[in-house]
Amino acid sequence: MSAAGNFFVRWRVRLGYPLAIAVLYLSRPTPRSIFLGALVGVIGLWLRASAAGYLHKQEVLTVTGPYAYTRNPLYLGSAILALGAGIATRSWLSGLILIVYFAVFYSIVMQREASELRLRHGTSFDEYARTVPLFIPRLTAAKLPGDSAGSFSFAQYKKNHEWQAAVGFLFLLLVLLAIWRLPLH
Repeated sequence: MSAAGNFFVRWRVRLGYPLAIAVLYLSRPTPRSIFLGALVGVIGLWLRASAAGYLHKQEVLTVTGPYAYTRNPLYLGSAILALGAGIATRSWLSGLILIVYFAVFYSIVMQREASELRLRHGTSFDEYARTVPLFIPRLTAAKLPGDSAGSFSFAQYKKNHEWQAAVGFLFLLLVLLAIWRLPLH
């Protein structure tokens, strides 16, 4: 990976904090925008939860469940969550910050992870990558032989700490409700 790629991977979270402050500062939420954003966000949370219940990090190449449609269902779920957050903020600038942040950082992260999976799983990953798109999902599930995590497991969902995404999104919605109540808005 290039030096710029390493920089973005390392600084993804650190740069996210000041950008989150900017997104909140620019937000102009209303109860309706928060509700609509929450509805979209629930779709992202559902996709992330489903993916986390299949994912056995560092153990096997997961190719079932949502991974049979896209190689990155967690990040697709995150993109949907970001869309929900943008809707909830009711701010074009906040939405643009979220989109640019996601596009820049996660495109780099997805490519890095693909390289790591290729090194770890070799031709199995190559076959998977030829069949299943990186991000935009297929319309039908791919049928692939080889390593698989099998079926959804709530224990795996918990092991992957996916509940943190739901807590974080709920916290965001509560902050937006508080901003809406401020006399400045």
